[in-house]
Amino acid sequence: MRDYLKFYIDGQWVEAKSNKTVDVINPATEAVAGRVTLGSVEDVDAAVRAARKAFASYSQTSREERIDLLERIISEYQKRFEDMAKAITEEMGAPAWLAQRAQAAMGIAHVQTSLQVLKDYKFEEDRGTTRLVKEPIGVCAFITPWNWPVNQIACKVAPALAVGCTMVLKPSEVAPFSAWIWTEILEAAGVPAGVFNLVNGDGPTVGAALSSHPEVDMVSFTGSTRAGIEVAKNAAPTVKRVHQELGGKSPNIILDDADFQRAVGGGVASVMMNSGQSCNAPTRMLVPAPRMDEVIAIAKAAAEAHTVGDPSGNSKLGPVVSEVQWTKIQGLIQKGVDEGATLVAGGPGKPEGLETGYYVKPTVFANVTPDMTIAKEEIFGPVLAILGYDGVDQAVEIGNDTEYGLAAYVSGGDQGDVRKVAAKLRAGQVILNGASPDLMAPFGGYKMSGNGREWGDHAFGEFLETKAVLGYSPKQAAE
Repeated sequence: MRDYLKFYIDGQWVEAKSNKTVDVINPATEAVAGRVTLGSVEDVDAAVRAARKAFASYSQTSREERIDLLERIISEYQKRFEDMAKAITEEMGAPAWLAQRAQAAMGIAHVQTSLQVLKDYKFEEDRGTTRLVKEPIGVCAFITPWNWPVNQIACKVAPALAVGCTMVLKPSEVAPFSAWIWTEILEAAGVPAGVFNLVNGDGPTVGAALSSHPEVDMVSFTGSTRAGIEVAKNAAPTVKRVHQELGGKSPNIILDDADFQRAVGGGVASVMMNSGQSCNAPTRMLVPAPRMDEVIAIAKAAAEAHTVGDPSGNSKLGPVVSEVQWTKIQGLIQKGVDEGATLVAGGPGKPEGLETGYYVKPTVFANVTPDMTIAKEEIFGPVLAILGYDGVDQAVEIGNDTEYGLAAYVSGGDQGDVRKVAAKLRAGQVILNGASPDLMAPFGGYKMSGNGREWGDHAFGEFLETKAVLGYSPKQAAE
């Protein structure tokens, strides 16, 4: 039982102004795993004041000082790696193998990437007699989700620390354990008082207070498009910078000359990973219509090979994060059945023998049409929709026929053809032939999937303002 009832403000663990707590449920057992305090507007004010006070000095630190800090954070993270992985499994149900190899691993990887970028990043540039200077934007508010909890914390906090910003973090109250451990890591690494602050709470209270706070210079939010719109509305009166990474309904176009065993099987596996709780999951598979039966056979075998069960064991899939999510996913699976899609694998209800826990059957629908609910709405569960197309142009048209634009996937035997299709897709990241993740590649979306970019050197720009100093080099003008 984890009781994480304090907040981290101005370098100290302090009592919250509110005494309201919320239970954190282990999704594998449906039992209470811990509690966190839900913060108030007063807690937010205290944290923001601390960040504002610290900004005066931290923004003036040298590159070398911030390099040393990131190196210390990496060292402390390595000491707590196992703790982090176990906490993620407990709070949101990621299987142990995934928590170790991806969830916790991504946390440290983002810090390492920011360290690499910081060593050579150009904060100043001369153009004629003018010097262009990139300076930290100020106090940042981070509102992060439960599905990749420490990944989303690290990919915001690490570049913000690297460029000299101060910050307040509100992690998801559904999965807050990893954020507490992250905070302990930063404290052990010697992050100066007030530079990083943690306030737990819900969106309508703490999230709204942060996004509307006049002393917050930018807000970075990851979560649903619906919530992202509210964040932007709250931020608008103070004209602060708003960065958002929101929902997705990513197309996965498989061309006729692709290796179907690899492309279809890999596409199924990508959807099922993390129990489908990834905003960039390739949840719409587009295949040549004449080969639908072949695709169905491959997809069925691939889905049925995904064992579901106790995330602390050897299962490929754990539960989804909560009863709320489970109920939503079940409703959408039933929609697929009711609207006439072909149920290839899985379906409504819990897997046999798993009555306790928020487990979902790995589900595949085929012969899905673009007007069906499961082809349009983000399900955020282990559910794949397979659509047929009659030509590549139609595949691209269907692929782009969504309000989202976070990611897209293309597989084919001819690299030139694959690249041509990629060029036509309206998405922030396009993955060709199952390419591995690239931590230096910008991550973010078009359309309702958000604005701005995370990861690598592009992330630095989100936390920087540009100042033009005219007449900086007058002698150069004389020459």
